[in-house]
Amino acid sequence: MAASCARVNRDPSEVTLVAVSKGKTEAAIVEAAAAGIQHFGENRVEEGMQKIETVNASVDRPVTWHMVGHVQSRKAKHVVPNFDVIQSVDSLRLATRLARFARLEERELRVMLEINVSGEASKYGFEGYNWYRNGEVRERLWQDVRDIVTLSPLRVIGLMTMAPYNAEEETIREVFAELRSLRQELTRSLTIDLPELSMGMTNDYPIAIEEGATLVRIGRAIFGERQA
Repeated sequence: MAASCARVNRDPSEVTLVAVSKGKTEAAIVEAAAAGIQHFGENRVEEGMQKIETVNASVDRPVTWHMVGHVQSRKAKHVVPNFDVIQSVDSLRLATRLARFARLEERELRVMLEINVSGEASKYGFEGYNWYRNGEVRERLWQDVRDIVTLSPLRVIGLMTMAPYNAEEETIREVFAELRSLRQELTRSLTIDLPELSMGMTNDYPIAIEEGATLVRIGRAIFGERQA
């Protein structure tokens, strides 16, 4: 990560490592926390809930929990009290439900909007492919963002995306650059603050950092391959 920052003259402190602990044991997470990792990401609501209480009680200093996987609207009530950041808000409906349960919990909830910049049908997220050329896509996305940023007590802190897996570097870089440009345009045109860009995983995080990522979601490079 530091080497990637150095290549583009960025301060390494600008980039936060989120260790994705899907499929890993509480003991492995506690070991990673003891080594200095402070942010952990889970992909599945139920699996994360089972780990969080045990890990929180076992670490020397508090860690921050990120939900990075798809959240079904019906599971919003379980996400809100357990996770500190929801990176994968992919619809107005989900955002509305998260806001509702956050009000019941009387807590501010930090969220990020997942944007499908690549256009892959297999990926979740707000439609963002070709947003700078397609007026209909742009207007739908802009309206959703306008609506979500008014939902109290949610605090929209940035955008998240995933690049195509095992694509050519040029394609991956283009996806990350487009998310960065989208963040800049939303910030300018809607006069909102979106400080965070979550993009990059084990395969492509150096490119993501070079293109402006402030959060990288890394699992395999830290914990090794998941067991079948």
